[in-house]
Amino acid sequence: MGDNFRTPSPAPAQAPKPQQQPTPQNATLLQAFEWYTPPDHAHFLRLSSQIPQLSQHGISSLWIPPSCRATSPQSNGYDIYDLYDLGEFDQKGSVATKWGTKAQLLGLAQKGKEYGVGLYWDAVLNHRFGADHRERCKAVEVDANDRRVRLSGEYEIDAWVGFDFPGRGDHQSKLKYHWYHFSGVDFNADDPGKAGTIYQILGEQSQGWAKTPEDVDGEKGNYDYLMGCDVDYSHPEVVDDVLNWGRWLAKEVPIKGIRFDAVKHFSESFLKKFVKMLDGEFGEGWFLVGEFWKDSLQSMTDYLDRMDHKFSLFDAPLVYNFGEISTSVSADLRRVFDNTLVQKAPVCATLVQNHDTQPLQALHVPITPWFIPLGYALILLREAGYPCVFYGDLYGLCTPTSDNPSPTRPTSGPVTIIPKLLLARKLYAYGPQTDFFDYPTCIGWVRHGTWDRKDKCAVVMSNAAEGWKRMSVGVECAGQRWTDVLGWREEVVMIGEDGWAEFRCGGCSVSVWVWEGAKDRDEFETQFDFDIYAASTAK
Repeated sequence: MGDNFRTPSPAPAQAPKPQQQPTPQNATLLQAFEWYTPPDHAHFLRLSSQIPQLSQHGISSLWIPPSCRATSPQSNGYDIYDLYDLGEFDQKGSVATKWGTKAQLLGLAQKGKEYGVGLYWDAVLNHRFGADHRERCKAVEVDANDRRVRLSGEYEIDAWVGFDFPGRGDHQSKLKYHWYHFSGVDFNADDPGKAGTIYQILGEQSQGWAKTPEDVDGEKGNYDYLMGCDVDYSHPEVVDDVLNWGRWLAKEVPIKGIRFDAVKHFSESFLKKFVKMLDGEFGEGWFLVGEFWKDSLQSMTDYLDRMDHKFSLFDAPLVYNFGEISTSVSADLRRVFDNTLVQKAPVCATLVQNHDTQPLQALHVPITPWFIPLGYALILLREAGYPCVFYGDLYGLCTPTSDNPSPTRPTSGPVTIIPKLLLARKLYAYGPQTDFFDYPTCIGWVRHGTWDRKDKCAVVMSNAAEGWKRMSVGVECAGQRWTDVLGWREEVVMIGEDGWAEFRCGGCSVSVWVWEGAKDRDEFETQFDFDIYAASTAK
């Protein structure tokens, strides 16, 4: 054989395939209140009773209403008085907030934990209301349309800016707020006839408005002032107190995220400190989203850049697109995502409506009722965006009327197809997406599934007459029978040998087509209990 003979080397072992990670269930947020939720102090109890069915339908987190002490027991909480009172102390007329007591809040958090549903806090950090006493301070009047323009010389006013928190005392925080902790007010007790005038507070310990555009939005010249007593985040005592509140809240209530109210009106530099503190002391993974309500994509993306993209925003331009399309005749559905935040920042929060855009609110965006299911299909069943379902759409709105100014039950709604759309997201809206946006008034798309969530869905919608769309779901689906899980179409669609089929929807409607043999289709037989107010058993 010779010395050159060598036993052949064994074939190299095939490198093991990297282990595939399970596809997590889609996350879905519920804004868990509307503006006119009855002020019966039982809302946390209502929400707790709903946690099991919300979890079953794929809701993974609740954005709860502002739960700090406000100026009255009937207030929604945006007129915040005391950050450190969560319905624990007897202040402003009751122990409970509009939404319930601190004990009920913690009970809701525990119920959510049992079912894998997290809570997002609604943090109102821009301003304060309901001062305990007046204090004299120097100020100037400014133009409401351009706050950089002074309309008067410097003079002394008598302002409601003294916060002592007598019901809470020194629990959790010893800081009492005074005139020098604020940068502006809109009331002077010396001249009550000029209520609504904006006064910029001056003095050695007040730095005036925050800088624009690097710290607050440049609308109205400088949009630092919004309402009430405008908190001055250039004051170190304010910074320390609110950072301390964030630490305390994170330890006190097991929250998973925070929605920051009115972020274009208060210090971005402070907010960066707040986010850095949360990440550094409690670990990353929080979902942090801001209310930057402006129909300007550029302003929003600039803000996200300045916040180093550790922050998300609600897609206000998308809501305006929904409103425009729904109120126009045969609008071009292919342009529904034009100039929206979800196009530029796919992790932004998408929505159809919220408490600010609902009827009778200053930011109301009219959306024709027939379009609301289409809007929810567009945020729930597509790849981009973190969808937020509105409580008023799911359970109905208690909108006041002249005959019933304080309704205790819904006067409109609910949108009863939402639970099925939620299930479609939970079960079948996974994997790559193929769009069929090739006709102005009828569009469609297919979600192709993942390695472990193989079942697919085909979505088609029309904002005109009955529509149809020929779409490919893949040759592996050849011969399958597909039906509409929403139940709005009764026919069966047979998938051709090439994986293509024609899918239809009704006029001004949407259908979601899924294989008859898809896993867990029986969940669509579940009856959703929309009567949340029947759960208001005890205060």
